[in-house]
Amino acid sequence: MLRAALLTTAALLAATPALAQNSDDAGEARARRILERTPLIDGHNDLPWALRQTYGNDPYRVDLTTNLDASTELHTDIPRLREGGVGGQFWSVYVPATLAPVEAAKATFEQIDTVKRIVAAHPDVFELATTANDIQRIHRRGKIASLIGMEGGYSIDDSLGLLREFHDAGARYMTLTHSKTTTWADSATDAPKWGGLSPFGEQVVKEMNRLGMMVDLSHVSEETMLDAMRVSEAPVIFSHSSARAVTDHPRNVPDSVLRLMPEDGGVVMVTFVPGFISEEVRAWGAARAAEDARLKSLHPGDPKAVTDGVAAWTAAHPTPRASIDDVVAHIQHVRDVAGVDHVGLGGDFDGVGALPVGVEGVDAYPGILAALLAKGWTEADIRKLSGENVLRVMRQVEAVAQGQRAERPNLAALPADGAPE
Repeated sequence: MLRAALLTTAALLAATPALAQNSDDAGEARARRILERTPLIDGHNDLPWALRQTYGNDPYRVDLTTNLDASTELHTDIPRLREGGVGGQFWSVYVPATLAPVEAAKATFEQIDTVKRIVAAHPDVFELATTANDIQRIHRRGKIASLIGMEGGYSIDDSLGLLREFHDAGARYMTLTHSKTTTWADSATDAPKWGGLSPFGEQVVKEMNRLGMMVDLSHVSEETMLDAMRVSEAPVIFSHSSARAVTDHPRNVPDSVLRLMPEDGGVVMVTFVPGFISEEVRAWGAARAAEDARLKSLHPGDPKAVTDGVAAWTAAHPTPRASIDDVVAHIQHVRDVAGVDHVGLGGDFDGVGALPVGVEGVDAYPGILAALLAKGWTEADIRKLSGENVLRVMRQVEAVAQGQRAERPNLAALPADGAPE
């Protein structure tokens, strides 16, 4: 009897990995069935910038019709987008915050052109979208709705006229700052100047409302978040941010803001950047930055000594890895605090050098959704997370713009001396 029981237990243990794999496969299959009817809308993908940096800004120089996982460092290609069930993609038209504003404006228009050329290169796969109805229509046709999101308010060069031109070119959200504080809004990762938005910054938000451009609060300070939510008549978005209570990074959204999301009506699209979702990775990055600063103070004018020293430190302190479990923890926290109506997905693929284990490319979404289903999320919950929440926000933003259509364009300007208005 004992021997038979031991044999039965051993057989069960041996079968456990197979049972788990079967369960994972069933969950992913269930997730894919959901995405056949509900477009998964990702809030932020930096493929246009990756093409600019590595492929001469030419979408024909890399074969996006093949799985590039093993042959390039790209996280995005058409087979993996299909495998991931992506139905709507906000392509980021990012340019560095270090550019002079006029150069940033030029580069942003060039990035918009890149998005349009990606779509033109693969018309059987992609189609440009500017409205919620466009996304649903394109998804029903079996294509991937392609939208444009600006990353960094410095690109408007303090001009509401330029803002209007970017909207006319197809941009449907603008991240108010990137890594640096601008002449009208404080960044999360730079010294504050305005305590949130300047008076001109408030005018930018109001004009975005009038145009029907979503106000994106990823990258901004907590004070800027609160100011923008106070000023905006339409719901806001966070196109690629996670939860600060889970990982204490300034780029993440604090609970004080998450708790305001039901009143605002907006959506926080959880990102997968390792330093934003893993406290261990965040702490490692902070320690590495401190070592870099220490070495620079010890070796002024000797960049090689600094580089060698940082390399030695990194060799002695291997980079930790985030995982799909970290992603799930952030999604769950945003849901717990803000509610299931206010959580979405914004991977930041091709905008980072490393990704979590299990989330190495745009094909990862069914695995993430399967993990949530295993935790008790319903299919209705998954539909909201995947795309319904973003579609609702877009429709609300469009409705606010429709209501303001008769109003004349805002002609506010930043004071010539940059002083507060």
